[in-house]
Amino acid sequence: MSLPSHAHTIRSLVWSTDIDVLEPDHELIRRDGCWVVRSPGNPTYWWGNLLLFDDAPAEGDGERWERLFAREFADHPQVRHCTLAWDRADGQTGAATTELVSRGFELERTAGLIAKPESLRAHPRASREAEVRALDPAGDEELWQAVIDVQMATAEERGLPGGRDSHVAFLRGRQQALRELFRRGRGGWYVALLEGQVAGSLGVVVTQRRARYQTVDTVAAFRRQGIASRLVYAAAQDTLTRRPADHFVIAADPGYHALGLYESLGFDRLEEVVGALRTPPASAPAAA
Repeated sequence: MSLPSHAHTIRSLVWSTDIDVLEPDHELIRRDGCWVVRSPGNPTYWWGNLLLFDDAPAEGDGERWERLFAREFADHPQVRHCTLAWDRADGQTGAATTELVSRGFELERTAGLIAKPESLRAHPRASREAEVRALDPAGDEELWQAVIDVQMATAEERGLPGGRDSHVAFLRGRQQALRELFRRGRGGWYVALLEGQVAGSLGVVVTQRRARYQTVDTVAAFRRQGIASRLVYAAAQDTLTRRPADHFVIAADPGYHALGLYESLGFDRLEEVVGALRTPPASAPAAA
């Protein structure tokens, strides 16, 4: 039986803002002990179709959680993965190794860096040459395509989760969903232009005074020139002129080299969340 959404709240800012940035038609349904998150418009998005439990798995939860996932997505045949996560911000994994890893899942840890607006500060070595601008969600098609190109280059450096064509399709779908959010006034996408090229890009989605960064990328040829630090700070300042926000949130791999950069801009590493993913069979479409 579904409970009213106000009967329980998601504690982690990483998880709540993960849901904030999903497609406008996403569904968030409260069940006994967990949230069901669905993205009907993007069923192959692994982290857009999941169960978010109130606590880390305990002994015996692996089979039960899988069964619940199968039940909740039984009417969505394109959902061939299984994503299970838990609403803790302290990095605890409970019995995940014996209950989930042993069943073919991979654990994914995410660091949550959070800043209040008054804590943000510009970096002294931020690029002064780059021009930062917000893209028109209903126009700027060449620049939106350049953003896809930048994201694909970064994905290829890190290793694509699937084939090139399927990942391009995934990025285009995510971009269209985000542009719809921006058309509704919920943030914007920013690029740094240098030497006539897109040198870096990122998005900021604002929901209920929570501002979540999306996909901070710098083109390889322009790295170590203060592009990312300029973009992160400038996007926050522009966002605050458009919509009020109490928290800015960046989610990143705990081992990501840029965590120190974010901390230098006023972010504190306040959360570490964990989820478990079992990817679809090799013949199924892949999505990050």
